[in-house]
Amino acid sequence: MEILDRTVDATARELTAIAGVLGRGGEEQSSPRMKRRGASRRTLLLPVLHALRDEVGYISEGAVQEISEQMEVPRADIYGVASFYALLPTEPQPLKTVHVCVDMACRFAGGEQLLEEVRSEVDAAEVAVHESPCLGQCENAPAVYAEKTGKSRFGLTDATSPRVIESLNADHSQDDNIPALRAFSIGEPRLLRRIINGTPVSLEGYGDFRALRAALENGREWVLENLEASQLRGRGGAAFPAAVKWRAVAESQEPVCYVVANADESEPGTFKDRLLLENDPFALIEAMVIAGFAIGAQKGYIYVRDEYPLACARIEQACREAQAAGLLGENPAGGDFSFSIELRRGAGAYICGEETALFNSIEGYRGEPRSKPPFPTESGLFGKPTLVNNVETFANIPLILNDGAQAFAQIGTEQSRGTRLFCVSGACERPGTYEAPLGTPLSDLLKAAGATESARVLLGGAAGAFASEDQQNVPLSFEDTTAASLTLGSGAVIVIDPEADMGDLLGRITDFFADESCGQCVPCRVGTVRQQESVARIRANGESPSELSLLDDLDAVMTDASICGLGQTAASALRSARHAKLF
Repeated sequence: MEILDRTVDATARELTAIAGVLGRGGEEQSSPRMKRRGASRRTLLLPVLHALRDEVGYISEGAVQEISEQMEVPRADIYGVASFYALLPTEPQPLKTVHVCVDMACRFAGGEQLLEEVRSEVDAAEVAVHESPCLGQCENAPAVYAEKTGKSRFGLTDATSPRVIESLNADHSQDDNIPALRAFSIGEPRLLRRIINGTPVSLEGYGDFRALRAALENGREWVLENLEASQLRGRGGAAFPAAVKWRAVAESQEPVCYVVANADESEPGTFKDRLLLENDPFALIEAMVIAGFAIGAQKGYIYVRDEYPLACARIEQACREAQAAGLLGENPAGGDFSFSIELRRGAGAYICGEETALFNSIEGYRGEPRSKPPFPTESGLFGKPTLVNNVETFANIPLILNDGAQAFAQIGTEQSRGTRLFCVSGACERPGTYEAPLGTPLSDLLKAAGATESARVLLGGAAGAFASEDQQNVPLSFEDTTAASLTLGSGAVIVIDPEADMGDLLGRITDFFADESCGQCVPCRVGTVRQQESVARIRANGESPSELSLLDDLDAVMTDASICGLGQTAASALRSARHAKLF
């Protein structure tokens, strides 16, 4: 058939980039799930697409043909995966690319103005300039993510147009653009202890994996029992009891299982996991090795959003140090087991923060969510039982094992144990990551951050809810926020100036969900666009009974019928704004 004929060859640079990834294998080749899908090395598809983008700037027709032949994956499938992600272009691009954040915190800090200034000052043939959703640098807004093909990826914070231009023209690396460290605590810091104290980002600064050694000495059941006694709940948004996940995988009958750290932190207004990845990476690594020991896994993945180049670099360096010290790989810390970690870069898709979409992305498919059940603890990555937690959740594990489950459980409230990291950004004097005991009043957090009493607050990011004036003292616990029709979500606390244009803000939120919907299910694919259009009409023409009724219907359908949390929460902020009469 003519469609199968090779028409364009890959260049020498493309062949080198492809060989750099496909030259290595992976134990997933023997996975029954992978065999059923006929994709023995398909799990390497996203890494090879990244290699091409890093080396030549885009995924060409010739490169797709070469990948197809080597991996035995149809060209249409490869294009389908590449086109799913915002950061994997399939057409030639300028060698320099700038992504300027225009989401909430950066919007308030002049992000849109910065976008236009950069566009007006560069040659479009030499530099591509794009508006971007949240880059996870909200405490140092406005933020920029830049790429120089074949050279470097780096982030810029507190960005100005001259600084962006200078950085594009100089041989800067990510290490030349380290953001200002803004970490604070209400009470004694635990998760942020090393960061606030300025401990060097090194294995020597972190320690010798004392929690792992205690786990090896006391056994797997000891780890699980301590986790249960701590009553730790997930910090990614769903607040699911961590011990339930760990034990379910540990007690599965499958001989192969996996540990996955979800570091695809893409919720607008959230940046706490980035802080941990960049400044305390060994806590995550130690926790994952402990998890591997406790549940019987030999392999772990850390899935990091691509807009975090410094986090990627520091995690990779930390893994190398841990491996060299005998704390990762074969018989870590002298234990009778093996555990390795592989870093996977996302590619600009908010939906991949959903755990099953993340699995599909790692496996080499479009990052679309799967229907549940089965749940990941039964059938997750490569169809095997999988333990998936976010970075903050994992970071609590060494604390629990070192200090004792009872000490952990004594902090917080009856249903919300321990401390929590909150990402405070927007209209406040001291934006940053704050560690506070769960149950701390919202007003205390706002006061610590220097927010005015009249400020509006959006809890939980774009998928969150606005706290009304009479909710400023709500305790920041899972049970109290739920009772108040609010959410802790991923820990985002976005402070909004009372004079801010709420119509513009809500318009941006609806734009975000319409753009980030993966399109797999009709309620979300159609509903987010119809919601976006309705808000635009209301902003232009004013409210009408028919528009308000339409928004109510869209809210109900998306919330009840969407496959995953994106569609189910796409109307949350708008609903709460209407309830509080902010829109």
